Amino acid sequence: MDQQVLNSFPRPETTKGELNKFRAQGRIPAVIYGGGDAATHVFLDEKEFLKVAAGISESTILGIDVNGKRIRAFVKARQRNSLTTKIIHIDFLEVVSGRLIRARVPLHLIGVPIGVREGGILENPAHEIEVECDPDNLPERIDIDVAGLQANHSIHVREIPMIDKVKVLSSPELVVAVVKYAKEEVVVEAAVPAEGAAAVPGAAPAGAPGVAGVPGAAVAPDAATAGAPGAAPAKKEGKK
Repeated sequence: MDQQVLNSFPRPETTKGELNKFRAQGRIPAVIYGGGDAATHVFLDEKEFLKVAAGISESTILGIDVNGKRIRAFVKARQRNSLTTKIIHIDFLEVVSGRLIRARVPLHLIGVPIGVREGGILENPAHEIEVECDPDNLPERIDIDVAGLQANHSIHVREIPMIDKVKVLSSPELVVAVVKYAKEEVVVEAAVPAEGAAAVPGAAPAGAPGVAGVPGAAVAPDAATAGAPGAAPAKKEGKK
């Protein structure tokens, strides 16, 4: 990928109020440091920066034209207005060939895992890792092939193919991709007895005579209820 270049404008010493006026005119204050010399304070065109920044990460090295001299640097920090979220200041870290730098490189997963085709879900716990290298060898991103990843399996930092002249600083045990099965929702429904079947084992069928006001309770054998329809009349004792 060709290195993108930003144009900068001289930034004299200004007060806070004057900086706000420049911001209203579409200028973003910025500082470039880390090259060994004194920090360089500049203005950037807001529209140009937003257009370039849409596709960059911390590991993307940009060119910044400062008075005809091109400085290589990457975005180290962006300060935003807490209400409007507009960028109000940018810090750039200058890079110099032969001087090691540390940066966070985004991870890019490639392919559809076997576990996903079998119904699992791919998760990406870590989206970037920290590396150390010469700026000339700094990758803009690291591609990871996950096509062979099966369900309940994961890929750790230690399994990422080594990149020439790039030292990985993140923990080897850091998980960067994993396929999990989605938990099925268990629905419990109340059992409905079939027509004509007793709802409780051992209970009398519906409509059976009740005892002590309990509907459907069974009557004890040989215990005829007094006055109940169809009950045998009590035997009278004869006179002696």
